[in-house]
Amino acid sequence: MAGVQPLGRARGSTWTWRPVARDVLLARAFHSCTELEGRFYLVGGLLEGGARVPSNDTVIFDPAVGQAVRLVARGSPLRSHHDAALVGGRWLCVVGGWDGSRRLSTVAALDTERGVWEAWAANPGNCPPAGLSSHTCTRLSDGELRVSGREGGTHTQRRYGSIYTLKLDHRTRTYCYKEEGCHTTSRSGHCAALLPTAGPHPGHQLLLFGGCNSVGPEVAGQWSPGKIKEEQPVAPHLREQLARLVSSGQGLQQGPQSLRHHSCSVVGPFAVLFGGETLTRARDTICNDLYIYDTRKSPPLWFHFPSTDRGLKRVGHRTCLWNDQLYLVGGFGEDGRTASPQVCILEFFI
Repeated sequence: MAGVQPLGRARGSTWTWRPVARDVLLARAFHSCTELEGRFYLVGGLLEGGARVPSNDTVIFDPAVGQAVRLVARGSPLRSHHDAALVGGRWLCVVGGWDGSRRLSTVAALDTERGVWEAWAANPGNCPPAGLSSHTCTRLSDGELRVSGREGGTHTQRRYGSIYTLKLDHRTRTYCYKEEGCHTTSRSGHCAALLPTAGPHPGHQLLLFGGCNSVGPEVAGQWSPGKIKEEQPVAPHLREQLARLVSSGQGLQQGPQSLRHHSCSVVGPFAVLFGGETLTRARDTICNDLYIYDTRKSPPLWFHFPSTDRGLKRVGHRTCLWNDQLYLVGGFGEDGRTASPQVCILEFFI
């Protein structure tokens, strides 16, 4: 691991991303980053701006020691603009994405115990999307995902976005898509957050943020109390810090407009969005803003915390929650071409 150069704190700022590790293996964008047993699995992505062919790297980063290693695994897929989810506490399933020539809806799975990639097969009743990229996959339970986002290429995409339930069976190494009856606005490069609803008997709702010109989140699923068994990581200290941060800000009804390729992590009742690319400006499009969506009251409120530190600008990055810290991994910087080799943690000054 090379020396970590501090980004510094912008004057008057209440937060920053503090570098904790640096390794060229981590320099990528539009990858996936998934935590398993205290290690981050980075799959694929683009190694530089303008690249047409994605990486087939699988890199494992250990945040406890700040070290990254490349996993040498047979069958590692070429992928970018995909999403990934864990199944059975062992299989890292990569869903859809760009392979350098087309958009896919297939599933490739890394058996993390054996260190081998597998191409899972579709069930006979499978009704797949036309091809997915810059979509989202949200775990509803072990082996069940909710998939949302624009299908197909720019010439074949629909004016609306379909929602799919994706069942994954690690025992048979199979998957099956089922299209849901509801639709959303056509989105690409958005994020999704499974959040508790306000009230004495909270249920859950899946909200989509960004990826189109809309300023508000869109509901892609609702569940009554007790239906969602998926447990979010416990982060009491980070949750307390976010509560203190929003108490110092002014809540708004509307969130960021026309943001895409940003990151989103759920911390208790908060959705934490960072960076991305805005569609509202012709120049200087890559952002370094922090947004907090607070669902503790109805209606939920947005809190915006901008930064003047241009070194924090990111697009195509990922955030990952582990050990009561939120980590920032990869992404292109201000020029939209140079991938960051740094890993940072979100730090507050409140």
